[in-house]
Amino acid sequence: MSEERMDRVFTERLNTHIDEMRWLYKELYNDDNAFSYFCRMLYEYYSARNRKLRDWDLSRIEDPGWYTGNEMLGMQMYVDCFAGSLKNVGSHLDYLEECRVNYIHLMPLLTSPRGRSDGGYAVADFRSVDPRFGTMEDLAKLSQACHDRGLSVCLDFVMNHTSEEHDWAKHAKNGEKEYQDRYFFFDDWGIPNEFEKSMPEVFPTTAPGNFSWCPEVSKVVMTTFYPYQWDLNYRNPTVFNDMTANMLYLCNQGVDIIRLDAVPYIWKTLGTNCRNLPQVHTLVRIMRMAVEVVCPGTVLLGEVVMEPSKVVPYFGTLEKPECNMLYNVTTMATTWHTVATKDVRLLKDQLNKVFSLPRQYIFLNYLRCHDDIGWGLDYDYLKQFGLEEVAHKRFLNDYLKGAYPGSDSRGELYNDDIRLGDARLCGTTASLCGIEAAEYEGNAEKLERGIKLDIMLHAFLFSQSGIPVLYSGDEIGQLNDYSYHDDPLKAEDSRYLHRGRLDWKSVGKRTHKRSREGRIFNAIGELFNLRSKYAVFESGADAWVVETYNDHVLGIGRYYRGEKFIGLFNFSPEPQTAWINEVEDYKDMLEDRALKAQGVNLEGFGFKWMLTKF
Repeated sequence: MSEERMDRVFTERLNTHIDEMRWLYKELYNDDNAFSYFCRMLYEYYSARNRKLRDWDLSRIEDPGWYTGNEMLGMQMYVDCFAGSLKNVGSHLDYLEECRVNYIHLMPLLTSPRGRSDGGYAVADFRSVDPRFGTMEDLAKLSQACHDRGLSVCLDFVMNHTSEEHDWAKHAKNGEKEYQDRYFFFDDWGIPNEFEKSMPEVFPTTAPGNFSWCPEVSKVVMTTFYPYQWDLNYRNPTVFNDMTANMLYLCNQGVDIIRLDAVPYIWKTLGTNCRNLPQVHTLVRIMRMAVEVVCPGTVLLGEVVMEPSKVVPYFGTLEKPECNMLYNVTTMATTWHTVATKDVRLLKDQLNKVFSLPRQYIFLNYLRCHDDIGWGLDYDYLKQFGLEEVAHKRFLNDYLKGAYPGSDSRGELYNDDIRLGDARLCGTTASLCGIEAAEYEGNAEKLERGIKLDIMLHAFLFSQSGIPVLYSGDEIGQLNDYSYHDDPLKAEDSRYLHRGRLDWKSVGKRTHKRSREGRIFNAIGELFNLRSKYAVFESGADAWVVETYNDHVLGIGRYYRGEKFIGLFNFSPEPQTAWINEVEDYKDMLEDRALKAQGVNLEGFGFKWMLTKF
C-alpha cells in the first residue's frame, strides 16, 4: 500500500470518529493541545503497523464478526507454566491446534519486579517483555506464527496502575511534580482518609486500605490493589495519551485481543466508591475508536468482575460500542455454587438474565481462570430459600476445600477475611470436581464420579452462547500444584495453587483413552467438534432455560436456522429424571441415535445433548 493510500485510509477512519472523539476528549480534559497530540499519536502507530498486520486488519474488517462464531475456543496460559518461554510456546502450536484452540490468552509477560509483581500485574515497562520469557521480538514472531495458522493472540493491558519500579514512578520518587501528577500523591493522610470512607478494599487481608506511604518523598500515594502498584491518574491527559500509546504499541506486535485489566477502577472521584464511574465509559469508548482507527483487526476484552448490572454497560450501545467482549463471571461463580449445593435454581435465574440480553453481546465463558472464585452471587434471590450471605459463603468455601462432610473437592481459600466472614476460593477444575481426592485415595468409584462431573461441566460450558475458554491444563484434568507453598515468592498467594506448570508427561497420556487425561481430553474434543459443526451453537441463536421440574437438573434450549438443541445437565451424583416433554423427534448428539425428549433419565453427573432439525 502506497504512503498516499495509507494516509487516505487513516484519514477516512479518523474522520469516521473524529467528531465524537473530540467531543468526549474535551468533555474530560478540555485541552486542544492534548487532543491534537492524541490524534498525531494515532497516526504514528498506524504508520508503524507492518504490511502483514494491515492485511490482517483488512481481513477482519471484511469479517467483523470473526470472534463471534461457534468455532471459537480460547485457552488461557502463563508462558512459563505452559512452555517456559515465548519461543517454546511457538513450538507447541501443533498441540494447541490438537486442543481445537484458536486463540491463546498469554498471561502478563511484560517486565515486572520479581516478588512484587502480583503475577505480572505490576508492570515496570509496557514496552519490554520480561527476560525470563523472551523479548518483544519473540512476541511479535509468535503472533505472526499464530496468525499463519489462524490463531489469535490475547494479551493483558494493565491500565489502572504501574509498578512502583516503572520509570514514571521512579521520577515521582525523585520529587518531580510532572510525574507525581501522573499518580495520586497527597501531602498528608487527610484526603486519603476521606477517600477511604467510600472506597471498598480490594484485598482487605493481604493489602488492606487504598493508600500507601512513599518514604522517598514523605507523601501518600493511592494504591488500590497492592502497595507496589501505584494507581494512575486518568484525570491527567498525558496519562491517557501515553497509556493509549502503550496499548497500540502492543497491538503492533500482533496482539489481536487486548484485555483491559481492572478497567472499572481507572477513574477516581472523592466521595464515590471509585468504580464504574461514567468517565470510565468515556475513556473506554475513546480507546475503542482509537483501535478502530489504528488497528481494526484488534478487539477489546473488558475485565469487569462484578454483578451483571455493572458488567453489561461496558458493551456500550450498538451505536457507540465500548468493549467487544466481556467475561461472564457471575455464571462461572454460580456454576460452582451449583456444584456445591446440587441445586440449579440460582443458576437458572442467572442464565435467564444472560439469555435475555441482546445476542450481539459476546461473553467469554469459563469454568475457572488464573484468578480466584469470588462469591458475587445474587443473595437477594437466595434469601427466599433461607440462605444468608455470610453463612452461605462459608458453606461454599468449606464444601469446595473439602472441609464439609461428604465433599471430595480440594481447594484452598484466598484472602480469608475473618472480620467480614468472607473469603474467595482457589483450585483447578479437576481438583474441585473430586478427581484429586479420588486418585489420592485410589478410589475408582470416586474417580469415575469426578471425571463425569468434570466432563458434564465442560458440556454445560460449551452449551452457552459466546466464547468458551479453557485454562491450560484443564484439557487433561490437571490437579492442584501445592509446591507453591515452598516458594517464598508465591507462598502468600494461594492462587498459585491452580497456576502450576503444565505437566507434559501427563499431556502425553491424552492418547490413553482409559486414563483420566485421555477421557477428559477426548470428551472435550468431541464436545467442541459438535459445537463447531452445528449452527445452533452460534452466538446469534435464541437461548432459554428449559424447565425440567427437577432442582438437580439444568435444562438449556437453543434455536437457530432450523436447528433446535436441548441440553440437560445433572448436578447430582445420583440418577435423576428431567421431566421435559418436547414434541419433536430428537437425536442424542453424542451417541447419534434417536431419543425422545420426554422424561429423560440422566445418570449421576450425567448430561444429554439433543438435536432436532426443522
